[in-house]
Amino acid sequence: MKFMKRNSFSDGVKFGPKMKQLQFMGIICTVMLFIVYRTTYYQYKQTEMEAKLNPFDTVEELRFSFGNVNSLPRGIVQPRSDLELRPLWSTSSSRSKVSVSTKRNLLAIAVGIKLKDNVDTIVQKFLAENFTVILFHYDGNVDGWLDLEWSNKAVHIVAQNQTKWWFAKRFLHPDVVSAYDYIFLWDEDLGVENFDPRRYLNIVKSEGFEISQPALDPNSTDIHHKFTIRSRTKKFHRRVYDHKGSYKCTNASEGPPCTGFVEGMAPVFSRSAWNCAWHLIQNDLVHGWGMDMKLGYCAQGDRTKNIGVIDSEYVVHQGIQTLGGGLPTRKATDREDLTKRRAAPDLRSEIRRQSTWELQTFKKRWNEAVEKDKAWVDPFRRRNVKYRNRKRSHQ
Repeated sequence: MKFMKRNSFSDGVKFGPKMKQLQFMGIICTVMLFIVYRTTYYQYKQTEMEAKLNPFDTVEELRFSFGNVNSLPRGIVQPRSDLELRPLWSTSSSRSKVSVSTKRNLLAIAVGIKLKDNVDTIVQKFLAENFTVILFHYDGNVDGWLDLEWSNKAVHIVAQNQTKWWFAKRFLHPDVVSAYDYIFLWDEDLGVENFDPRRYLNIVKSEGFEISQPALDPNSTDIHHKFTIRSRTKKFHRRVYDHKGSYKCTNASEGPPCTGFVEGMAPVFSRSAWNCAWHLIQNDLVHGWGMDMKLGYCAQGDRTKNIGVIDSEYVVHQGIQTLGGGLPTRKATDREDLTKRRAAPDLRSEIRRQSTWELQTFKKRWNEAVEKDKAWVDPFRRRNVKYRNRKRSHQ
């Protein structure tokens, strides 16, 4: 009995503090494990969110971007921007007001001074609907536009002899244009007499088009695909039927140029679609040939439903060749002048050769990327297989 008491006494006196110490250490370890768990979970969710917002970023790129801002307090980080002009100075009363941009859509055009009047007509229609306008000057002439009333409201970017895809890759990053619901990336030689931006967007929004374009007037120059020609009896169309052309378009057609397709002259992208299309633009292939056939992969789902041509709001493609200059059209006045003109390089032919080479290069890159990415599954190939199997079962 005394032995039992002695043990109880010794346990209470000698081992009591140790037990409390162990309990305290256990609580500390538990708290630390909880903190580590919460931190890891937060980083995981943050990475998952970034992956959804930027599905084309690699793990290395994400890690690099996180590392760049770790030294900043989280609340100061502004990951996005816009193309709105900001004044160099303002009055105290204007500074007290919160500046919230009401411009929700963007028009971007690569322009040269030769088509100034036509671009003026286009821009005035879009400014009336509160668009932000950015002009990419490929001929270096900005001063020639300063007399236009709206010139100081537009953003002007200059780079000699560059295409709109070159400009778009460098100045229309998805984070920069994320403030805009729709991005119009247009050519400068479009006639807009029968086009209204507001009516156009009303149709696009009501039908859920992620990628679209206005239909082309049948009298347009350089019509390459029947899909883009205006139908006089429709407000819009998602597919075309053609049994006479070299490429037959039937009910079984599930891809471009029969459905899920727009051309590169006047595409319109939703914010989500542009996030994808920007990544599709090749940094060094500036003419964009071949890319139109792949834009369906950026349609945020079923390209046969999310891509369309708006027939009621149509444009005229004038097919005016400006980029790259061209030979003078005046008649030679003497033998020396004629010799100079014959010796001059045919810049348009050079551009066409370059474009053709880029088309082949783009196709090759796409095929190589598909082959190397073993985890990638073509969503439209699976759809085609299901369609063929369903068709066979009904026969």
